[in-house]
Amino acid sequence: MSKGDEGYGEYGEWEELVGAALLGTDRRRGGSPAGSPEALLDAAAVHTVRRRAGLRPAAAGPRPEPAPRDPRPAPPEAARRRLAQLLAGRTGPGSGSGSGRRGAAPDLTELLPQWLAAAGRHGYRAPAALVPALLDAARARTDLRPQALALAGTRGLWLARLNPDWRFALRGGAGGTGELPEVTDPAGVERLWQEGLFAERVALLGAMRAHEAAAAPRLLATTWTTERAEDRLMFLDSLRVGLSEGDEPFLEAALGDRSRNVRATAAELLSALPRSALAGRMAERALVCVGPEGVTPPAECDAGMLRDGVVKRPPAGRGERAWWLGQIVEAAPLSCWRERFGGLGPAEIVALPVAEGEGWTEELHAAWCRAAVRQRDASWSRALLGPPSAPPAAGPGTASLAERAKLLETLPDAERAEWVAAFIRAHGLSEAFQLLGVCVVPWAGALGRAVVDALDMAREAGSYPWSFSGVMGLAERCLDPAEAGRLEALTAATEEPPDAAPGAAAYWAEAFQRLVATLRLRAAMLSELAPAA
Repeated sequence: MSKGDEGYGEYGEWEELVGAALLGTDRRRGGSPAGSPEALLDAAAVHTVRRRAGLRPAAAGPRPEPAPRDPRPAPPEAARRRLAQLLAGRTGPGSGSGSGRRGAAPDLTELLPQWLAAAGRHGYRAPAALVPALLDAARARTDLRPQALALAGTRGLWLARLNPDWRFALRGGAGGTGELPEVTDPAGVERLWQEGLFAERVALLGAMRAHEAAAAPRLLATTWTTERAEDRLMFLDSLRVGLSEGDEPFLEAALGDRSRNVRATAAELLSALPRSALAGRMAERALVCVGPEGVTPPAECDAGMLRDGVVKRPPAGRGERAWWLGQIVEAAPLSCWRERFGGLGPAEIVALPVAEGEGWTEELHAAWCRAAVRQRDASWSRALLGPPSAPPAAGPGTASLAERAKLLETLPDAERAEWVAAFIRAHGLSEAFQLLGVCVVPWAGALGRAVVDALDMAREAGSYPWSFSGVMGLAERCLDPAEAGRLEALTAATEEPPDAAPGAAAYWAEAFQRLVATLRLRAAMLSELAPAA
């Protein structure tokens, strides 16, 4: 803009002010604007107001459509206040400081997942005013997303379309819970499947699956070839819920998919169907490789094995033949081994010695563990777990606690809790953390008592309390709140054993105080969520 242009006076005066601010009022040539820094600030304020007043407003954008109605009820008022408190993450007095001590107050952020789960069980929706904070929490913590997005419902998806920070919700696979078409409405289903957001389509697929299991693969087939690879993988993964023999034709076709990950997932799902054609092909291969006479792994990975999901290249440090053997055995139906081993049961088969020329025992047992988990076979899981009193390294199936935890998940809830309680009584808590993580919450009866008794024994022995902070935190979230009264006696400080770490007694007392306070808060939280009579 030149000095002859209309409006230069205003523009020029502003430029003078900027120059004075950059160079200083005493160094600005020409002496304009003159005066002290205070005068400069006054002039800048006047010109700022003048410039803003002269701005022409931009054209207004289109108003968004109103959020879809969510028919679910809001939680009771007390529960809404509690959710606001949990989302803010506030803790009470004595919650610790920079010293690294957690203090005796409950950690509210760790109780948020339990509040969300309980609210979901009651069928509540999120209070409208708290949906933004709920989405922020889900953005920061991926572990919260499934439950948070389900609670946020259609309003959460509506907001996510308006804020890029919440874009993750549009691909979260949960959420569109309020306005799905009726599964018996073909036109509505077709429209949403063709035009909906990914999360809405996943929710629709789940609703179709719940209504009629075979309807889900039929719906998938209508657009399968045009879907992106990552979407095909997630859609395929959703078929794990309600997996049945009726899914076999679709999954068998997916073995020819252009995506390696899709092919591998299809093969895994088919191997979880013991009567599928793929399971039969894997059984034929496995029975050739393993029997009473020993183990002979495959000499090559042929085209048929590749199509059935066997990955040819092993990870670093694994031999090719052992890698192929493990994949074949884990995909073979466990029912095939009884006849191969002359009518023996799982425990007897697992106990048989294996020729150790190439060290196949560990490979074979690890593959059987994966097969038991995949096929949800409790009898094989029991055989591979062995007695809980046996040393962890001497387990018949695997010494890995992570693998043992997966095997435990195939057992009935009560049996699982009893096994872990017996393990804790025999071995203490130092190796039980992963096993506790698969037990149903709340821990009741023998399991809860075993955990508390082991913690008390560790305190009496003068053990470092911070070594058990993980288990203590898990107990805060998982113990039955009804145990709070029984634990009250443990909150008092005790005399430190002679060999205890300095200050250990005070740390233990503080930890038990926090445990009791958390259990009582959980009890109150669940009571607040209970619907009014």
